[in-house]
Amino acid sequence: MRIVVKVGTSTLTYPTGRLNIRRVGTLCRVLSDLKNAGNEIVLVSSGAIGMGTGKLGFSERPKDMPSKQAAAAVGQCELMYVYDKLFAEYNHTAAQILVTAEDLRDEKRHGNFTNTIVRLLELDALPVINENDTVSTEEIAFGDNDTLGALSAVSVGADLLVILTDIDGLYTADPRTHPDAVRVPEVRELTPEILASAGGQGSALSSGGMVTKLSAARLCMEAGIDMLIVNGARPEILYEALEGKPVGTRFTGRRTQ
Repeated sequence: MRIVVKVGTSTLTYPTGRLNIRRVGTLCRVLSDLKNAGNEIVLVSSGAIGMGTGKLGFSERPKDMPSKQAAAAVGQCELMYVYDKLFAEYNHTAAQILVTAEDLRDEKRHGNFTNTIVRLLELDALPVINENDTVSTEEIAFGDNDTLGALSAVSVGADLLVILTDIDGLYTADPRTHPDAVRVPEVRELTPEILASAGGQGSALSSGGMVTKLSAARLCMEAGIDMLIVNGARPEILYEALEGKPVGTRFTGRRTQ
């Protein structure tokens, strides 16, 4: 299978903004194991601003654009250093790809983006994609890379997009404010009721939320790609997801006859 895994800031870091070393180490081990089994893996990783926030000593995620860009510049270095080191321990080569929204809007640049990823997969590398928050301002409010994950999955014709986040899936209401909310195991159509169940922004260090994940689901479903939202607190859940076990919320792509 060709699998795109998107991991959010809240999964990668502690509330302090510092790297969750144990969780990231487990994630890289699981992804390496899935790759060893013959799967092609593309990782879409948030976390640059979150990690830079902690490393620069900010008490919270910066609100002004220059500080966000500065945090991204510092955090992206650390993020890729960690990925390169951890994947190398399992004999896998990580490759960094930083993109802007314009790279995906422009047909020629989008084609270059796709060709690069496909060639990296042919070379048995593991592409790690992030938005280029250091030089661009539009993408920082792009949805914590949920949309980028979906666009990457569609671009490379992935079989599955898995979004690792800090919630167990889509609920009938925001479980943080509605204790009686129930997890929705499968979505075959994005009805008005489903869309209404999405809450607002995610955690203090991230920029996403369920709204951006449903937008990503729409892109995938229309392209015939399944998408899963699962809790990334335990990266081993990826094994269960690929085995078809009932974890998280699965958005079923539209199949052509």
